[in-house]
Amino acid sequence: MKMTSRLVAALTAVLLSTTSLSAHASFWDRLFGRDTYTQTQYPIVLVHGMFGFDNILGVDYFYKVAEELASSGAEVYTLQVSALNSTEIRGEQAARQIEDILAASGAERVNIIGHSHGGPTARYVASVYPQMVASVSSVAGVNWGTPVADNYIEYIQGSGVDPFVKGIGEAFATMISWAAGNSDLPQDLDASVHDLSTAGSLAFNAQYPEGMPTEYCGAGQEVGDNGVRYYSWSGTGIYTNPFDPFDYLVLATSTAFDEPNDGLVAACSAHLGRVLRTDYNQNHFDEVNQALGLTAWFSTDPLTVYRQQANRLKNAGL
Repeated sequence: MKMTSRLVAALTAVLLSTTSLSAHASFWDRLFGRDTYTQTQYPIVLVHGMFGFDNILGVDYFYKVAEELASSGAEVYTLQVSALNSTEIRGEQAARQIEDILAASGAERVNIIGHSHGGPTARYVASVYPQMVASVSSVAGVNWGTPVADNYIEYIQGSGVDPFVKGIGEAFATMISWAAGNSDLPQDLDASVHDLSTAGSLAFNAQYPEGMPTEYCGAGQEVGDNGVRYYSWSGTGIYTNPFDPFDYLVLATSTAFDEPNDGLVAACSAHLGRVLRTDYNQNHFDEVNQALGLTAWFSTDPLTVYRQQANRLKNAGL
């Protein structure tokens, strides 16, 4: 009986000691080598940018990102919002989907990672519905506007080619949403371009200021007044892989800038909250591991950046 009681006591002690360890790096995880590097407390939600989608024919907008994060323990969801529309409309679409995620997962909040127009979209959700959001990570977010949108407004809107360009753009956006299985999403090129312009972005920032720097190229508060944590990163690469067709697009659009940029967004414009890094050798498409993983050789793998951010969120208790 004494041996039995001692054995029970010893097993109880072991069980109690293991339950005191973090759920993300428990005794059993360590014993069996389970990778929990990206296992955040709250689900990670990915929000695409302009002309974006969740998944088309097995190809993700955030190419291989969800798969990579999930392989190390993260619970990841990818949203589909309007490929072209105002930040507020996209934000409301995202909020409704996040409500569904919270209901299905049982989680209290989510960590949002938004690319390009997905950055302001995520900020809108965090500002209007802070109770649902633990953090916002902005990847090349258009937080101070982009001269690409400014030039479109100056030279295209109101010109003779405006109706043609608008029709083609919205038709293409509708086709993208249809291919992604969401053909009922409204598309509005003018609203999208306005909100990505310098004037539109400044107006948006005045209404939803959380995480924003007080001056251009500065850093914002890591923890906003709404209790949400804010992070940002971006790149300054342009021509990074000769086999990537998107490189030739950003070679053209980069001529609109007179400062370091990724081809569509200036590094300083991407600043939000805690600025992690703005000089990755990545262009605007590399930042989401497109096209099909054709990114710069001998440079930081975009998937590594997402893994590191998920681990940062995990270590912050998010």
